Amino acid sequence: MTNQELFSTANEIRKGIVTAVHSAKSGHPGGSLSCADIMTYLYFEEMNLDPANPKKEERDRFVLSKGHCAPALYATLAQKGFFPKEELVNLRHVGSFLQGHPDLKHTPGVDMSSGSLGQGFSTAVGMALAGKMDNKNYRVYAMAGDGEIQEGQIWEAAMFAGARKLDNLVLIVDNNGLQIDGNIEDVCSPYPIDEKLKAFNFHVINIDGHDFEQIRKAMEEAKNTKGQPTAIVAKTVKGKGVSFMEGKAGWHGKAPNDEEFAIALEDLKKAGEA
Repeated sequence: MTNQELFSTANEIRKGIVTAVHSAKSGHPGGSLSCADIMTYLYFEEMNLDPANPKKEERDRFVLSKGHCAPALYATLAQKGFFPKEELVNLRHVGSFLQGHPDLKHTPGVDMSSGSLGQGFSTAVGMALAGKMDNKNYRVYAMAGDGEIQEGQIWEAAMFAGARKLDNLVLIVDNNGLQIDGNIEDVCSPYPIDEKLKAFNFHVINIDGHDFEQIRKAMEEAKNTKGQPTAIVAKTVKGKGVSFMEGKAGWHGKAPNDEEFAIALEDLKKAGEA
């Protein structure tokens, strides 16, 4: 896909995110919107997967370690064709297979149930190790939040991945700078993220997480890196694409009302037209 096609796809995914959260009257739009561009690149350009056969053995794996941002994953899976986009309005409803956190047992395309922060990346490391032990060619991608990496389990997993030289593993840190209680620097600063990961034997790439050319180059560099896992530290904007949500910690876990929903869709409509 061209960068313009990727932008258009990401814009549709953002519409799906705000539609789902508005319908649920709860959820996490801010961090879902910030990672939408990277999710788009992973599912429409990078990963080897087949919506018609979501459990095929040779597929690449993705773990959304920051599982509360499930609306981003669901909207991406729906856009890719794992299930109808009409299902997004059932987010968090009783009986729906789109619950508040990803569930591998019920949602097509989900490789790991996640949401207990820190644990998703550990399972991704285990998947990468299994691939090495079984001589499989699949790659494993995990996305963590920058607030999430305050969890000690992230660093235990990173230490293990670096020690085992898991070059089939890519950690993506969605560095939007905000978590539920405010600025990550004020809550419990994880900076410098890149230097910490380098100390754990990761090959580290810093990018603008909304620039598809930078995302493309980083993914290619990750594939060409041998003997080390790769970490992509992506600088992003919380609430990206929706004017009143951008850069606002208050939109970490709050649903738009009807008026706000209309404004959000209009913002995204204008972006698509532009």
